[in-house]
Amino acid sequence: MKLFYKISFLIFAAFSALSVNAQTDTKFNITGKIVDETKKPADFVTVVLYKATDSSIVKTALTDQNGSFGFSVSTKGNYFYKASNMGYKVYKSKVETLGDDQQIDFGTVQLASTTQNLKEVTVAANVPLVERKMDRTVMNVASSSIASGSTALELLQKAPGVNVDQNDNISMQGKQGVLIQIDGKQTYMSSGDVANLLRGMQSSEIETIELITNPSAKYDAAGNSGIINIKTKKNKGGGTNGSVTGALGRGKKFRSSAGGSLNHRTKSLNLFGNYNYNQRDRETFMEIDRIANVSPSNRYFSQRSDFSKKNHGQNFKVGADYFINKNNTLGVLVTGYEGSNIENSVNATRIGGTFTQQDSSVLANNVIRNKYNNLSYNLNYKSVLDTAGQEITIDLDYGRYKGNDDADYVSDYFFNNGSLIRPTVVTRNITPSVINIKAFKVDYALPLKKQMKLEAGLKSSWVTTDNNLIAEQFLNNNWQNNALLSNQFVYDENVNAAYVNFNKQFKKTSIQLGVRAEQTSSKGNSITTNKIIEREYLDFFPSVFINQTLNKNNDISLSYSRRIDRPSYDALNPFVYFLDQYTYSQGNPFLNPQYTNNFEFTYLLKKKYSATLNYSKTTDVITEVILPDNEKQALYQTNQNIATQNAYSLVLNAPVNLTKWWSSNNNLNMFHIRFKTPDIAGQSLDNKSTSFQFKSQHSFKIQPGLAAELNFSYDSPVTFGVMEIRTRYGFDAGISKTFLAKKASLKLAANDIFNTQINNIRSAFPGLYYTLYGLNDRQSVSLTFTYRFGKNEIKPARNRSTGLEAEQGRMKN
Repeated sequence: MKLFYKISFLIFAAFSALSVNAQTDTKFNITGKIVDETKKPADFVTVVLYKATDSSIVKTALTDQNGSFGFSVSTKGNYFYKASNMGYKVYKSKVETLGDDQQIDFGTVQLASTTQNLKEVTVAANVPLVERKMDRTVMNVASSSIASGSTALELLQKAPGVNVDQNDNISMQGKQGVLIQIDGKQTYMSSGDVANLLRGMQSSEIETIELITNPSAKYDAAGNSGIINIKTKKNKGGGTNGSVTGALGRGKKFRSSAGGSLNHRTKSLNLFGNYNYNQRDRETFMEIDRIANVSPSNRYFSQRSDFSKKNHGQNFKVGADYFINKNNTLGVLVTGYEGSNIENSVNATRIGGTFTQQDSSVLANNVIRNKYNNLSYNLNYKSVLDTAGQEITIDLDYGRYKGNDDADYVSDYFFNNGSLIRPTVVTRNITPSVINIKAFKVDYALPLKKQMKLEAGLKSSWVTTDNNLIAEQFLNNNWQNNALLSNQFVYDENVNAAYVNFNKQFKKTSIQLGVRAEQTSSKGNSITTNKIIEREYLDFFPSVFINQTLNKNNDISLSYSRRIDRPSYDALNPFVYFLDQYTYSQGNPFLNPQYTNNFEFTYLLKKKYSATLNYSKTTDVITEVILPDNEKQALYQTNQNIATQNAYSLVLNAPVNLTKWWSSNNNLNMFHIRFKTPDIAGQSLDNKSTSFQFKSQHSFKIQPGLAAELNFSYDSPVTFGVMEIRTRYGFDAGISKTFLAKKASLKLAANDIFNTQINNIRSAFPGLYYTLYGLNDRQSVSLTFTYRFGKNEIKPARNRSTGLEAEQGRMKN
């Protein structure tokens, strides 16, 4: 801890010295004033100062309430500026010379409104579904008809290079360990709870999905395969506006959603909020065939399971930004979600000497109920310290998650003739859980002369999880505690981080160097068994980014970063959960964090065609494994550290305009993954495979206001750890119509049209045979109506990044 704070102190001491030095070099002043079309002062106008010699950017500023702006520069020369604001044409000033008088006054200029051309611009705009940028891939959800009526989790399945498996584990470029953020904020939940959150989030709430495969030191070091940032919609400008949305859908069962948003903005205050409700019922099917290697002869198990699931969820966001003056903003944000799931399952397992010779069976009827809620609070302050763009942002966060799972299991054991082997076994689990999260984050930016910028930040988070499993069996007309399964597990974790980034912009080259330090202290306490596991470690995570513009049509970039993935909270929890006597899952409190070194090279042609080469090496890989329990003749799922994973990938992205009315985006992700470990359940493992994922998305302009989409995806077979995942493919389609002067829209979407998104898994573990076939309820159709009201030309609500960004992504059910 002392070493960490010494590092933090040195970082900020260095920045303080640089700040003082930057201020003492300032000698010359450049000023001006902006007014609107009514000749009133125009505040919050973006003003960018350029050098006339090479058109390089010197500094950026915002006008104050009087419409005035000012810059302090340290060198003489020729300068001009550009002023821009939503609803106005960009203004470019004439060139002025800064000489011995040490001052330039550009005077007062009036912006010209573009309101009369707004409809033409809207009609002409054609936002592609997928855009490739130098450091990320962006999926523009708001422009997609296929996205309508979908949840955020379903949208991720359509994103380029992203895959969601049968257990809601999310991978990107063939690698698991993705950090999920919402509006730049880490969720601090396990993948299971994140899945519940994303199921409750509707596409109508989402603007874009950003896929960042190699993040910089400014981001949390978690996520070995990168970050997926889901950006929600923001209302724009002064005045009042909002929207209402409703959707009806049908898979095997009925589903619906509804929601709305409202934004009110004045000169000094912005109030905003939204609410959404989601009801989704599903039916799924799973079958598992396996062979248990037991003496004197093998036993064959054929399991068939039908699941009926009822899900409902609601979420809200409400906040306010108070603009103290042009340089200081204070904000508060409250977000929350609540939901419940009820799952009824019937599991029939036939047991015998072969798959066709049955001698006994087990019939399990299970009911699992899950309720959860979360409230998160954020207090945010941002200050622009000078006209050079020096700024500081501070976030205080608190979140509390509560869950309550209870399950009833009724199992009957039969001989082949149908008679009972033993009396009916009735058990139940009650599992309350509480997670408390506190975080503090500060980010500081210091622009320097000659296109240089320094950034630094500190972050501390404190997470406490308390899970209590009460396992009981119904015996002699009473519920009796099962001491072998009951357990209380408390986990405490504190992560302290500090980072520094240096950016330098040359004429055609940009360089960013950064390093992040993270100090972690954790304690896992299995109270019932009196087992305590404590860890404390300090890690450094360097990052390097180099972008080179070769000419107007060709850009290249090279990047490197080191990353960490800490185990999810419930993966560390030693609880045992039974599907039936022969199928269960168990946590692993001895999991270690995994570390990844990630290298990436990207070539960008004409700012839209891209090719990315990636290599990563991960040690102590945290992998979901399915293993045999020979003593119980059972199959169980857990997480283990596999020694190493080497991954190579080539990602090609090509947007193509086939005609004026037909455009497409095509994404091919080819990757080779190798897992290697000397010992996993007593066996050595060396599995490797080459695979690819292909997604082709097509948009059609039928007539003004009427558009359609067709998407195709294909995943080839891949061996991942101890599992071999077979081919998956599917088709989605949608059509959308806008009306009422573009204020209303109606979208019809069909997902997995041919019902081909099937999970088909085989064992890749030596000496273990099993096959798993799962059919999820993905084939569906939905109709979504949206109506927008109020002013459309409104400045966006401030997009902030709170301190709750890495921890919420680690909570599971």
